[in-house]
Amino acid sequence: MAKSFEEFLKQADRDGVAIEHEVNGWSQFGKDIVLPYVIFSMTLSGKARALYDMVEVKTEKPNELFVIMPGHVMHPLEHSDDYTFTRVYISPTIFEDLRFALFTHDYDKFHHSPVYALTDEQREILRSLVEQVERVLSYSPTEMPHRKEMLLSLFAVSYEYLNHFRRDVDKRWKVSRHNNLYNQFCDLVVAHYRESREVQFYAKKLNLTPKYFSKIIREVTDGLSPADWIEQYIAAQAQQLLRNHPNMTVQEVSYMLGFNEPATFCRYYKRVTGQTAKHYRSGSKN
Repeated sequence: MAKSFEEFLKQADRDGVAIEHEVNGWSQFGKDIVLPYVIFSMTLSGKARALYDMVEVKTEKPNELFVIMPGHVMHPLEHSDDYTFTRVYISPTIFEDLRFALFTHDYDKFHHSPVYALTDEQREILRSLVEQVERVLSYSPTEMPHRKEMLLSLFAVSYEYLNHFRRDVDKRWKVSRHNNLYNQFCDLVVAHYRESREVQFYAKKLNLTPKYFSKIIREVTDGLSPADWIEQYIAAQAQQLLRNHPNMTVQEVSYMLGFNEPATFCRYYKRVTGQTAKHYRSGSKN
């Protein structure tokens, strides 16, 4: 029996890594997906379109690799009937350890250019490394005491290969100051949304006036204000918790999102989404 999306997430938490092979379409279609994992998604066939941090991205041919960074929002828009992919989830624990093992740390390029086309040869190199990861995962920590270290080594090699494959594109890659500020804003919200939901807080972090800051964000997102962005991000986080943690009370969800009072969270959530948190949870069970 095929594993559900939720079962894959549990496996990622348990083993540090989870791998989906030749999946057809999105099980979370039409919903905001905001997860604490690094996700590498390889298109095998078909086409798909999504919003990544509220900006549209596309994958239109086989061998395109889509990298989603932890805590950032992907909202699937549409895909062809023959859209299939292989996807690797890396847990926060593995990723934090991996950051210290890597020779390069230029993750910001994946915000500017999250989709990258591989050649057949490059795809086979990465596929071989994924097979080695699966081989290591087939052993328990008792059977292989240094299993985690082996996984980190394989991911470090994979990342350096990916950097090598992208080198020509990255040399040509130039990002405007506005796009760079937008990506910094997205990272700041991921890091601080529990601390503040105020536009002024993020404008100050970027050394910008709130007015100029709002102008930049609206320009990059085709009209979405930073306040709207923050609200949509928090709503996506709330829905992820409500959907994937049925035993967590609405009160617990509100505290996890940084709200001091559950009633404040409930009013905030209803204003942003148009429905109550309880109504959303009951609907997501169907």
